[in-house]
This record gives sequence, structure tokens and C-alpha cells, in this order.
Amino acid sequence: MKAKKNNKNINNNTQEQENNAQSTLENEAQEDVKQQDNEQQHSQEESSEQEEKVDPTAKAQQEAEQWKDKYIRLVAEFDNYKKRTLKEKSELIINGSEKTINAVLPILDDFERALSDNTEDPNSIKEGFNLIYKKFVETLKKIGVQKIDTDNADFNVDYHEAIAMVPGMGDEKKGKIIDCVQTGYTLNDKVIRHAKVAVGQ
Repeated sequence: MKAKKNNKNINNNTQEQENNAQSTLENEAQEDVKQQDNEQQHSQEESSEQEEKVDPTAKAQQEAEQWKDKYIRLVAEFDNYKKRTLKEKSELIINGSEKTINAVLPILDDFERALSDNTEDPNSIKEGFNLIYKKFVETLKKIGVQKIDTDNADFNVDYHEAIAMVPGMGDEKKGKIIDCVQTGYTLNDKVIRHAKVAVGQ
């Protein structure tokens, strides 16, 4: 009976020791967590203190240097862009007529062939010049040159220049173009030469 009682006491003591050990481990774990929290809080406080210790003048100077660097880079980029566009513009001015000259050269060739032809037939000569004229007009159309229409058109100061007023043409012809003295032309819808016309009065 005593042996059973002793065994019971031993079991109780063992259980008690295990419980004590477990609570000790839990307490130690909690202490570790608290210590880590304290250390983290302390490091954050130190970093915030260091930030507060930074000289505002030095910080402003650093920002000013950054802005200065950005400004210098921007000015350099703009200067390069300006030089490049000026170069392109000068090249366009110098070589801009290249397309027009290349378009007109075949017509010059036709004139040279017509002049070197020894035929004396007036009809053949007239037909040849008519063909060259038509080719020239078509070439002008390809490069954007268009003839200003004056056939029975209303007088328009944007396209026509009146050099004469013709009275006694009746109400139907009043303000209308009676005759075109010199043909006008547009280049890509911009007037490059006004048509010189006589207008009914």
C-alpha cells in the first residue's frame, strides 16, 4: 500500500516538474519576444534620431545639386535637338528642289529630242510640242501644282487678280470671269500665282 502511495507521489512530482519546465519555457519564449520587440523599437528610435540629426542645409544643398544636374542634362538634350533640326532644315532648303528637278528632267530630254529632229513638217512639230506640253502638265500635277480654274467661274480674290473690268456684259456675266490673261497656279492648295483675269461689270 505504501509502495502504491509512493509511486503516486512520484508520478505527481514528475507531472509537476514537467508543468514547471513547460511554463518556464513559455516564460522564456515570451521574454525573448519582448526583448526582440524592445530591440526593434530601440533601433527605430535611433534611426529616427539620426534622421532628425541630418542638417537641413545639407539636405537642401543635395536637392539643389540634383536639380542642377537634371537642368544641365535637359539643356544639353535641347541643344542637341536644336542643332539636329537646324541641320535637317538647311538640308531641306539646299536639296528641297531635288524632287522637282528630277521630275522635270525627262521633259527637258523631250525638248532636246524635238530640237534635234530635222523634220520640217509643221503638223509633226505641233503634235510633238503638244505631247511635251501635256507631259509637262501631268508632271506638275504629280508634284502638287494645279491650274486655277477660270472657265465661267465667279471672281474670287483668293485665287484671281482682276486686271480689267468689262462693262455691258449683262447681269448674267456680272462678277464672272470673262477672260483669263495669265493662268494662275496652286501648290498643294496654296496659291503660288494668282490668275490674272478680266471680270464682267
